[in-house]
Amino acid sequence: MSAELWRPTAGCGPDCLPGAGRAEVSLGRRAARLLGVLGMVLVGVGLVVLLPVLPAAERAAAVRGWARGTAGALGVRLAVRGRLPRRRALLVANHVSWLDVLAVLAVAPARLLAKREVRNWPVLGLLARAAGAVFVDRSRPRELPRTVARLAATLRAGHPVAVFPEGTTWCGSTPSADCRPRRGFRPAAFQAAIDAGAPVVPLRIGYRCATTGEATTTAAFLGDETLWRSVCRVLAARDLVVDVAVTAALHPAPGADRRLLARAAESAVHLLPPRPVALRPVPAVASATAGGSPAVGGKGLGLAA
Repeated sequence: MSAELWRPTAGCGPDCLPGAGRAEVSLGRRAARLLGVLGMVLVGVGLVVLLPVLPAAERAAAVRGWARGTAGALGVRLAVRGRLPRRRALLVANHVSWLDVLAVLAVAPARLLAKREVRNWPVLGLLARAAGAVFVDRSRPRELPRTVARLAATLRAGHPVAVFPEGTTWCGSTPSADCRPRRGFRPAAFQAAIDAGAPVVPLRIGYRCATTGEATTTAAFLGDETLWRSVCRVLAARDLVVDVAVTAALHPAPGADRRLLARAAESAVHLLPPRPVALRPVPAVASATAGGSPAVGGKGLGLAA
């Protein structure tokens, strides 16, 4: 089966992005922000060398500090509600922008699930590898069970793991909008939490204007838009805030149904009415490639589950 069939899609387009007349900073301020971001890129190069030799606590603090510093250089403020559990967990979040990655790492320096192409990106690919990212080959869906096994091993080793189970970015306007990814949260990565006996912590990510409090799609990374154009829009934004809400952890029983677990996490992230179902045992994750549940591909950094 063609790998294209596995790639999730959203209904977003140019009409979802903010139009003319939005509040923007001056050209001088944008240039200063860009210089700050380039400085954080250089810091990232240094972290590539340091991360493998740092103790776990110092490594986590370094990644968190780098993510917060980079978001600050972009002119983006971070607002966090809720607290993460102190133990290992599978962190799952909605996916709006490449900024989501910085937001998650600023809250919890987890090991990310990323598309294979990220390995070859300048600086960011090196940093992802140094931070212990797990890579998935979107063109070979039959390798998904092996990827899930690596995620489970990472969780068993005590490391938090972060995934974006929608598998693609969308504008995030409203949970019920036609823009929303058509297949919702993909369940494959949830099997890793079940196998490792780790909790699942849903994270709700949203973007708003600090002065008006209104939600904004300024940070959204959609369709055929280039990464550079999206970065330029963020650099020009005035009073952009990313909200990260940590919701209650889900504790799946051994042998729980990954599909129902994914549905419960999606309900928590998008504030959907949960369905009253029990988590029942299902076959091993190897059956996922036959059942159509793998999540691959997507815009942004292609982080999927």
